[in-house]
Amino acid sequence: MLLIDCPYCGNRPEIEFTYGGQAHIARPTQPADYDDHQWTEFLYLRDNQRGLRAERWRHSHGCGRFFNALRDTTTDRFHGTYKVGEPRP
Repeated sequence: MLLIDCPYCGNRPEIEFTYGGQAHIARPTQPADYDDHQWTEFLYLRDNQRGLRAERWRHSHGCGRFFNALRDTTTDRFHGTYKVGEPRP
């Protein structure tokens, strides 16, 4: 079983976690100025690269908090986790 290191709770089994998408996506500062096309791009279009990427995860069956993780999408190996708001290691 894959263990994920929650920065708040420590190592836990993967079944306790929920994937939350790509990390470090800034919300629009003036959302009222966005048209439908811009909202579509913001809400649905994400990078889909192979290799190491920063992702958001939620410890849904634990502390319930979101955190960021560096995960290699080709091997499914986690290279580190860090709290939201902290810089990427």
